[in-house]
Amino acid sequence: MSALNELRGSAAIAGVATFGCGEAPGFTDMELLARSARAAVADAGLKMSDIDGLCTASAGATMWAMPVVEYLGIRPTYLDSTMIGGSSFVAHLLPAMHALQSGQCQAVLVCYGSTQRTATFGRREMGAARKWLDPQPYETPYEPFNPPTAYALAAARHMHQYGTTRRDLAEVAVAARAWARLNPEAFVRDPLSLDEVLNARMVSDPLSVRDCCLVTDGGGAYVLVRADRARHLAQKPVYVLGNASAVWNRQISSMHDLTVTAASQSGRQAYAMAGLSAADMDVVQLYDAFTINTLLFLEDLGFCPKGEAGRFVQDGAIAPGGRLPVNTNGGGLSCVHPGMYGIFTLIEAVRQLRGECGERQVAGAVTALAHGNGGTLSSQATAILGTDAAL
Repeated sequence: MSALNELRGSAAIAGVATFGCGEAPGFTDMELLARSARAAVADAGLKMSDIDGLCTASAGATMWAMPVVEYLGIRPTYLDSTMIGGSSFVAHLLPAMHALQSGQCQAVLVCYGSTQRTATFGRREMGAARKWLDPQPYETPYEPFNPPTAYALAAARHMHQYGTTRRDLAEVAVAARAWARLNPEAFVRDPLSLDEVLNARMVSDPLSVRDCCLVTDGGGAYVLVRADRARHLAQKPVYVLGNASAVWNRQISSMHDLTVTAASQSGRQAYAMAGLSAADMDVVQLYDAFTINTLLFLEDLGFCPKGEAGRFVQDGAIAPGGRLPVNTNGGGLSCVHPGMYGIFTLIEAVRQLRGECGERQVAGAVTALAHGNGGTLSSQATAILGTDAAL
């Protein structure tokens, strides 16, 4: 890890932005991406002409980076269109840091946009197309209701193996909603009780509709520059202290253990690069496509022992006022989920470390963990961020 340790804090996120989170009728994926991209560049105090690095991905286009370059009117000297699902935008960090450090580029824009809620060709149509374009040989013939069925398998196994209950899962949904109620940008801000989650319509046993993420539109972007440059830009720099990605499987049926994800690898490597541990994290942003995700990642990222996350989250432990602030924007369960949520974990982490979060602000936050998940517990990417005080 010595070479990676040398990259610790070498780059900083200098600008972040979102656009169209929730419902954005009349917009295209590209327009949401571009609006958030231009806002993030402006947030950093830069112009689009300053951008010479680009990272982007889309669930709907294999060569997505090329029309993005065209639409934004840039000519990047560094380009990364790695697509590993919702974790992609967290995974883009480390390669971009290498590119910045080598001098290949000076400012990297990472951006995403999706109108999966309001588009004519939306989530349902995309799922049907994927059966033909990206069939999973051990699952597609059985026509599972994925992704809920896949995550329900993991939840059921965790419940069987460790005694986790549906009430434990409901604690995750209720905590996310409590944070969302403090966030003006969150798509759903109505009160939510444990009983409402437990009595909600079942989607794929043991997951109810309230255990599942939102289906929204939304765009998000951030700008990464070298640390020495970030200190002279418009915003308080948020430094990348550690980053790692791991992929163990594509299909849920290929997981060796439904209760252990590749986050156990990406987290360990990111902590090692940062020289920190779970105990050092002030704020935690996890990809909560389903309530079971939060439990699995709390365990795999070292916040509690394997099998104990159900007990860990009880009694509002990850809600406002609890022992560990988790998904302070409301997460994919209550804030926004346009299909690939990973970029929003980073944006919220940055906003918390900048102290910009109003009612939901975690006082004195110096470090943050942002974690992305892709596919059906398939790809995992972990980032450790910090302020000047964490360097």
